[in-house]
Amino acid sequence: MDDTTEIRPFRVDIPQADLDDLRDRLTRARWPRQTGGTGWERGVPVDHLRELAAYWADGFDWRAQEKALNEHPQFVTTIDGQDVHFLHVRSPEPGALPLLLSHGWPGSFADFLDVIGPLTDPRAHGGDPADAFHVVIPSLPGFAFSNPVREAGWGNLFRVAAAFGELMSRLGYERFAAQGGDIGGGVTALLPMAAPGRVLATHVNGPSPYPLGPAVDLDGLPAADRARAERFNTFRQDGLGYLHLQSTRPLTLAYSLTDSPVGQLAWIAEKFREWTDPAGDPIDRDRLLTTVSLYWFTGSGASSADILYEGMRAYREMASASAGDQGGWPSMPSPPQGVAVFAADLTVRALADPAGAVAHWSEFDRGGHFPAMETPDLLVGDLRTFFRVVRGEA
Repeated sequence: MDDTTEIRPFRVDIPQADLDDLRDRLTRARWPRQTGGTGWERGVPVDHLRELAAYWADGFDWRAQEKALNEHPQFVTTIDGQDVHFLHVRSPEPGALPLLLSHGWPGSFADFLDVIGPLTDPRAHGGDPADAFHVVIPSLPGFAFSNPVREAGWGNLFRVAAAFGELMSRLGYERFAAQGGDIGGGVTALLPMAAPGRVLATHVNGPSPYPLGPAVDLDGLPAADRARAERFNTFRQDGLGYLHLQSTRPLTLAYSLTDSPVGQLAWIAEKFREWTDPAGDPIDRDRLLTTVSLYWFTGSGASSADILYEGMRAYREMASASAGDQGGWPSMPSPPQGVAVFAADLTVRALADPAGAVAHWSEFDRGGHFPAMETPDLLVGDLRTFFRVVRGEA
């Protein structure tokens, strides 16, 4: 499809035949034998996944989740040859600040459902109406309804950032703020270069040291940073199997994720357990299964793996070109930067921000990789506080 500036209304409407096919596949699944006396250290335990799959087949109400998704205005537009799906929720407050929210993996636009109301209408949620935002939440190319991906190259996050800048132009937002985590954090960090002069400030959650680089030296680190660094070193040694596979053989993996809903469920459920705050409340299984269902119905397991493959190749090239660099923040002039580090994150400020370039740095004792779902109150509060510094400049 050729590019136009047309913005087309969109509603989630999964065919009943796809729901019936999913249930049939779940009820006919073949299950592996688990060695006695083993648990999560070898992956998702069979008993845990069987229970979750049974609920997905016979207890989970996709139509109810679909209705909740459709309560928010959704659209599709074609940018650089690629359909980009997005939510666009305008605030009732006339002075609201445009805010672009970018998700990561294994997430989706649905990660942000619990923060849309407080961000767009703080008056109705016990907040100050002066903190209101117009919210735009795209699906990354290769994720959810920003599918199919029509050509290679969308793992280039600069290209994604440029497309999102164009999206904001089409919506009439020449100046805006941006927030994201994981892949969305990479997109957010690149937006000031991809849309020069238009990004008022950026906020990311959970930035981490380069995961394929050397282990972090623990000597001299304060106690809190040392604990995070120890967890990072453990993750680097024992938690990167998913990344190695997606970044080297995405198509081989794609057959399992596309043909087996149980395979797709295990692939994502493991990360929801490992990357969320173990001391916090678990993410509601309906929310988890909404995410997994979006991957399943849209084939995003395969396409997102392809995006990660391309992105990691670019990441390795960049790391090779700057060998020895721990990945600190760029020294070039940039808009104000904010960072939120949640309890389960692995970020060590001495490594992520050695020059102290970040204008606003927050660390929280709750939450993890999915803060918009785990601790929406903390994320909303941090965004309100940080973005006050640029209000009035939009």
